[in-house]
Amino acid sequence: MSIRRTTKAARGAVAMASAVGLALVVAGCGGDGGGSKATDDKKPAAHSSAPKESDPGAPAADSDKVIGEMKGPDGVVVTLHSVVRDSGGFVTVNGTVTNRGTRAFNAIDWRSNETEMRSRSSISGATLVDKAGKKRYLVLRDTNGECLCTTGLSGLMPGSSRPVFAQFPAPPAKVTEVDFQLPTMPPAGVQITD
Repeated sequence: MSIRRTTKAARGAVAMASAVGLALVVAGCGGDGGGSKATDDKKPAAHSSAPKESDPGAPAADSDKVIGEMKGPDGVVVTLHSVVRDSGGFVTVNGTVTNRGTRAFNAIDWRSNETEMRSRSSISGATLVDKAGKKRYLVLRDTNGECLCTTGLSGLMPGSSRPVFAQFPAPPAKVTEVDFQLPTMPPAGVQITD
């Protein structure tokens, strides 16, 4: 259920960002100072309403809380906010990817090697590793073979951030420490909370 809300929130945020961008492009194409003043009055309202609309469907993770950080090539940083075990036997990792580099980021290298995956820009290649138990947990798939993770992660411009999530089968209850891994990134040791 939280995955649906997270996916809806991500889609809503992308749609809102696209709408704001389109409004700015249209406003820049016409008129004199009078038209831009009207656009300026509308722009903050549209921008400020986006976070409020996406908050109810946002991941339960506290985005101010940082439990781990992974720094990759080209200024890409993944900040981990929570790794939560739920009663259904799953573990959900929530975080934020930020592009601190100078060019657009596409998560093409973070996908799994599966050929059935539809989304080419996802974090389907993420894993949880239980070093003590010597087990690796892969991102779960739905009945269509799609990952239960952030997809469509492309075109992240410099200075931009986006929430990300991945859901895994839960390790045994006694396992509380795991490494979260993404291809091209160093692993981050994190604690699973209930």
